[in-house]
Parts: sequence; C-alpha cells; structure tokens
Amino acid sequence: MTPSTPDANPSFFRRIPIAFGAFFSSLSDPVYASRVLGLREAAAPAAPTPAPVAAAPAPLKQATPDAALQLLALLQRDARLIDFVQEDLSGYSDAEIGGPARLVHEGCAKVLREHFTLAPVRPEAEGSRITLNDGFDARAIRLTGNVVGQAPFKGALSHRGWRATEVKLPKLGAAHDATVLAQAEVEL
Repeated sequence: MTPSTPDANPSFFRRIPIAFGAFFSSLSDPVYASRVLGLREAAAPAAPTPAPVAAAPAPLKQATPDAALQLLALLQRDARLIDFVQEDLSGYSDAEIGGPARLVHEGCAKVLREHFTLAPVRPEAEGSRITLNDGFDARAIRLTGNVVGQAPFKGALSHRGWRATEVKLPKLGAAHDATVLAQAEVEL
C-alpha cells in the first residue's frame, strides 16, 4: 500500500467519512487518538509555497448552510451525534463508550440509508490494479503515493470512493429555522 497524499481542500461530502472514520478510530484505538491529538496540538501548517501566477480562478460556488444544518439536525435526531460529540468522554472507559458509540453508529447509518443513495465511485474491488487514462475525472479520483508524469497512471485501488447518486433531504418550510439543530425540551 502506498502512503496517501492529503487533499488540501476535501469537499463537504469527502469530509463526512473522514470525520466519522477519525471519530470511531479515536474511540477504539488509543494510538490513533494520540496521533489525532498531536495533529490538533501541532503548530499551524506551514504556509504553502506561492504558486506561479496563473489565470484568474473560476469563481467558487456559494454554498448555503441550510443543507449542512439539516443533515446535522438529522444526525442529532436519529443518532444523538451532537450530544455524543459534545460529551466529555475523558471520565469514561473505552468499554463504557462502546455501547453509546454503537447507538450513534446505528443512528448515523439510518440517516445515510434514508436520505442518501450512495454508490462507489469505482466498481472494482479494493486492491484491484487499475489504469487511469488521460482525461480521467480528477474530481472523483484522487491520486496518492508517488505521483509523477502524465496519464495513463497504473496503480492499486486503495478506496473505491463514494458518490451520492440521490439526496432525499426533507423539504423545509419558509419559516423553518435550520440553525435549531435540536429543540430544547421542557418536561411539564
């Protein structure tokens, strides 16, 4: 397996599995959690070297936060994700965290099943040798390892990737406040 090259600006949908993977790996693996802690405590990354001046970049799409807030609200409703992440876990053992983590995992999986249709970007099995010809979709396939030269590139598929083929988020009313992720509860 070749080491991966970090993506400097992963998309929102790419950050979701990264966040969940880091979250559950941190819970189950103390060495991994220590590495994450080291990253958080490390100094700010070095400034990137200035690139040669090129043509003006294409304008970036302005994303509204409503869809992200809606997804976060669904993850809270079905998985209590915000409650879990906001909890200070330092006083709990790994065994005590395991049960709640299982419930969070089941709830997150339910949200994904109900609101997204996911398909792998590449149909081949992980570990398969593949060839990427000139013109491959660099938005959907990230080259890692020792990337030099021009296509065609030959390598092993280390992750099939995920693509959302359908998003089925509930429609929001005009008066809906998407910033309220979970209502406060008052028992009478």
